[in-house]
Amino acid sequence: MGAMERVVTARAGGGRRQANESPLLHGRDEGSARRQEAKLERPSRAWRICLVTETYPPEVNGVALTLARLASGLHARGQEVSMVRPRRPTDDRAHDDPARGGNVTLVPGVPLPRYRGLHAGLPAGARLRARWTARRPDVVYAATEGPLGWSAVRAATRLGVPVWSGFHTNFAEYARHYRMGWLAPLVLGYLRTFHNRTRGTLVATEELRDRLCGLGFRRVSVLGRGVDADLFSPERRSAALRSAWGAGEGDVVALYVGRLAAEKNVPLAVKAYRAMRPVRGATRLVLVGDGPLRRELERAHPDAIFCGMRAGDQLAAHYASADVFLFPSETETFGNVTLEAMASGLVVLAYDYAAARVHVAHRESGVLVPRGDSRGFVEQAALLARRPAELADMRRRARAHAAGFDWPRVVEMFEALLTGGLRDGTRRQGC
Repeated sequence: MGAMERVVTARAGGGRRQANESPLLHGRDEGSARRQEAKLERPSRAWRICLVTETYPPEVNGVALTLARLASGLHARGQEVSMVRPRRPTDDRAHDDPARGGNVTLVPGVPLPRYRGLHAGLPAGARLRARWTARRPDVVYAATEGPLGWSAVRAATRLGVPVWSGFHTNFAEYARHYRMGWLAPLVLGYLRTFHNRTRGTLVATEELRDRLCGLGFRRVSVLGRGVDADLFSPERRSAALRSAWGAGEGDVVALYVGRLAAEKNVPLAVKAYRAMRPVRGATRLVLVGDGPLRRELERAHPDAIFCGMRAGDQLAAHYASADVFLFPSETETFGNVTLEAMASGLVVLAYDYAAARVHVAHRESGVLVPRGDSRGFVEQAALLARRPAELADMRRRARAHAAGFDWPRVVEMFEALLTGGLRDGTRRQGC
């Protein structure tokens, strides 16, 4: 493993911090030390990097927000960023990419069932070949695996343009949560074929890389995630917001942020909250997000507080004004909300995989439960409510750890993976 690969894995995506380690070892101080160990060569010229994605802000989901960070970060580093995505009903012009130059190709799309506002891009091979022949990109990054992504991989391959892919969503796991488990092997086979046609696949954690390698995926590398620690900060805690929720400063507010959908396992968060109330009666449950389960959950749990979609400063205030973050999802490839919650000073209760495995030190900066142990998840929620004195120290440690994982460093790694692969053509991968 070369020096840069060690940095990509250890700094940006892998290696859970042990309980007795200093949070600074995984923060900005560590980043500075590692940059002395392995300085990344910045490209000598601007590279033309084309991002292909089915989703992008103002849509709110982990893939869209990650792509926005990568795109704007590449532009800030002087790269020429273009984008291909499906047209939305609200689009009236193609001037919404982070480069602010309107370098966006809009293609036809169809609405995704159960995902209001999202569109799957239709195949656009001929259009992409024509566009990329007229202005050839140096590299293409296919972030999503739908028909648009497939046609982008084929078009880039036919033109001899290096193409990388990202494994951002575990659709095979989603199938099981929508009572279509019989489709999971077919979906997995498609994903494997899609990603193995590219020069390499980027994933968020070592755990996911190893799992995909075991399933026959090739050339998988780790690129972690960052968090905006200025936006997501305990300083945004609002007594007025807590009062609106019916919570005093000494009460415990449990928070869930994410899609209200089957694949997110939201009912378990509600069950955990129910276990907290007998132990500490002054407990509130706040759910931020929307999705197909919202109406059903609202009817079943009228005492819970449903805030709908929130973004920017409002989202940051909702995070910081809570105390415990309940995240029972079993389908994450990473889970950006974990880092956002930690940066906001919340104690995270999550299954021991994905972002939680990388970033949470059990009983130090959060609580980890074996994946799938729903009884353990509920029991640990009740235990947190029973020991409120421990929350303050855990919240401080969570903030100290997460504050060191900034997006500029992740963007630097992303750039190095794409352009470094072009320079030497022989990058070593995880499998």
